[in-house]
Amino acid sequence: MITGGKRFVSSPPAFSNDAKKLLVCTGNTVSVYSTSTGLLMTELEGHKALVTSVIVLPASTPATKILCYCWTSSLDGTICYWDFSLPELMKKVDIGLPIFSMVIPNVSGPPVRDNGKPGDLFAYISVEDTTKPVDDAKALRGQIRKCNLTKSRLLGGLTLAETQQPEAITISPSREFFGILSKRKIILWKVPAKDSENDVVKKIILHHTKSFTVIAFHPTQKIIAAGDVTGRILIWRDFGKRTFSRSVGFLSGRTVENQEERPGVRGDDDAESCSTWHWHPAKVMVLSFSCDGAYLYSGGKEGVLVVWQLDTGKKKFLPRIGSPLLFFTHSPDPSLFSISCANNQIHLLKMPSLKILNSIAGIKLPCSFPEIYQGLYGGVAFDQNAGLVAIQTEDYCVQFYSLFDDREASQVRICERNHQPDDDITLVVTLLALSVDGSKMGTVEVKLPEEGIGGLVCLKFWASGSKSGDFTLSTVIYEPHSDAGISALAFHPNHHMAVSSSYGGDFKIWVCNNDLQQQDQMLQKSGWRCHSVGSYKKKPMTAAAFSADGSVLAVAAGTVVTLWDPDRNVLVAVIGENLMPIVSLSFVGDSEYFVSISGGSESQLSVWSMSKLSVSWSYRLHAEAVACMTDASLFAVLALLPKSSKRLASDENRQTGNDGVILLFNVENPIPLSTWSVNKAKAGRLAFLQVDPSLYDKNVPGKKEPQALLAYVNGDHEYVVFDTYYGEDHMIRKNRTENLVSQEETGHFGYASIYGELRELDIRRDQNPEVPYAPSEKPWETIFSGSSHILPPLTKLCSTFLESLLEKRPVIQE
Repeated sequence: MITGGKRFVSSPPAFSNDAKKLLVCTGNTVSVYSTSTGLLMTELEGHKALVTSVIVLPASTPATKILCYCWTSSLDGTICYWDFSLPELMKKVDIGLPIFSMVIPNVSGPPVRDNGKPGDLFAYISVEDTTKPVDDAKALRGQIRKCNLTKSRLLGGLTLAETQQPEAITISPSREFFGILSKRKIILWKVPAKDSENDVVKKIILHHTKSFTVIAFHPTQKIIAAGDVTGRILIWRDFGKRTFSRSVGFLSGRTVENQEERPGVRGDDDAESCSTWHWHPAKVMVLSFSCDGAYLYSGGKEGVLVVWQLDTGKKKFLPRIGSPLLFFTHSPDPSLFSISCANNQIHLLKMPSLKILNSIAGIKLPCSFPEIYQGLYGGVAFDQNAGLVAIQTEDYCVQFYSLFDDREASQVRICERNHQPDDDITLVVTLLALSVDGSKMGTVEVKLPEEGIGGLVCLKFWASGSKSGDFTLSTVIYEPHSDAGISALAFHPNHHMAVSSSYGGDFKIWVCNNDLQQQDQMLQKSGWRCHSVGSYKKKPMTAAAFSADGSVLAVAAGTVVTLWDPDRNVLVAVIGENLMPIVSLSFVGDSEYFVSISGGSESQLSVWSMSKLSVSWSYRLHAEAVACMTDASLFAVLALLPKSSKRLASDENRQTGNDGVILLFNVENPIPLSTWSVNKAKAGRLAFLQVDPSLYDKNVPGKKEPQALLAYVNGDHEYVVFDTYYGEDHMIRKNRTENLVSQEETGHFGYASIYGELRELDIRRDQNPEVPYAPSEKPWETIFSGSSHILPPLTKLCSTFLESLLEKRPVIQE
């Protein structure tokens, strides 16, 4: 079984001490990526639930930069200590409560006690109290607790704070303070100098009129910045001067409660002053001070990184990142940072030039369309031969993602227009289709009308490039079915032919003159054109599919299925009457059967026989997707579990969160061959992939040849690929060594890291190498073009310069 498609941006990442590795929380594992190449190096596997935080032990001396140790926390209630250079799990602490966030103030080592012996190492964690009811809106399920990592236990009876939901903990760069957000309050604690189980952790509370979203600590001063839901940034200076100092209530002989001496501070908050900045139009999601504290970085939904100069308030921007910002992470290298974006991408940023050096791209997350546009979204498509899945994205692109390698293969821009995350949705890519061999792609765009005016449907055909997932635009067709929407798009399995059906009551067959012909010394370009048009009693055409050999075209006309000869566009037969409109059609291999799904409140799966022109057998179930094998009589169905079903919705499924089931059928038998329970089945998709023998271990005794690989992509774009013969629990051997980069990377240091490697020169005494130089008619336009180290020698420059000042005598021919 191959799993992938996990979120890379569920929690902040962490850099290694040498800044050559980036540790990313990906589902139940921690993935270690190379910052120079963006490729996966290794994985830390040991948690059984979502990993929520990763903390790398800092290097105390330059010699300890090679150390690769980290702490991780998870929703499974465990804290793990790793050596991620091997990788190896060295210690596990089980506290029995889901951990949503964790900070370790003395992460480099426990403090030394008065007797000279090392003390205990403590972690402050944000956990969920599972004993309180979930349906109680007033229940305080979030808690800030203290954990003794040395003795592997949670301190009983000590709760620093209680909130309605578990909150993220933020720690200062000096590791002296940490805090959380609780609606309109900021709760801050000061870590004791020599932390022990009995020490009292002092806290203060800062207030605001709006709900907070993010906080950040200054690296050297007692300054804290916080963003709110309105886009404002509040900056408090000298926070905790009363509570965290020895004197209480008075500073320098004067009270600090005088409002005139504490501008901007609300009520009795413990701070000297508070100022407000405002540029972001929506809530602030990212806040972080620079390493020297001179600048403040902020970002939010608009996808722009703002760099504020702390003393003057002046700004500069990194615009058009293309997705809302979630996290901003520092590295030990002051010039390297990472930005985590909502589109499941992590960008490595170079400072101060604000240049994106590299990106780690995960599978794109589902588009967040408004509810009224959800019906227009067409899901995903599969390239079965290459093992790729095509995902539609919010920025008008199609992402091709490798299911075997769990990484992005390519991106194709469908619409040439700028995308801003906070813009209103005016264009939706509704349909996406790939040919069987993956050489052709079709897309359908819908420009949404504004106040009922200006709607437009556009059909585009694409041709494959030199590699899988690389496409170029071939043909653009505006309003292919007048003003009606397109319901389905499918390609012929063998020829350059496609069919599109519309809700307006017709379907069109498109052909491509792919063979280039030379006429009158001119090369004719290939393109798609309409070959024929068909309809049936003016009923809406809701689905279409070609048979395995392409001889039959099935088009659903409302509640009936019409069979056509695609070459002659002749109606061959009309099959039966369904209770509900048919929304999906699929032919099962090279057999005479095809499968249909009818939508509505009474969803039904039906298997039709073309020879009998009737339904062979049917099921009453809520089917989300169907996948058919191209060379066998098997097909798989993804169905949602009914909430009222006592037989299917078992207690085990409720505990695991499984809400769907995959059923594997032989087309001639209504009894399923195999079943698998899955989660997040709503909007999920299925596909059979071409078998790759390298994925299997041939040394397994008694193992038969693999039949097929079945890929399941759930509603959150997480996926699993498994062998239908052995089932979901069978582990497919995946050779990850070709995809992983070496742990020991050859890096450049000193002069080479700035200017690159010096060229090896073999200069002998009897040689006098000269830099190539070619004079031209206009030497001063080209002589200084290029790098300074390849300029001609001074003797060449002087003679050329003097010649340019002299007038040449014209040559008189006799």
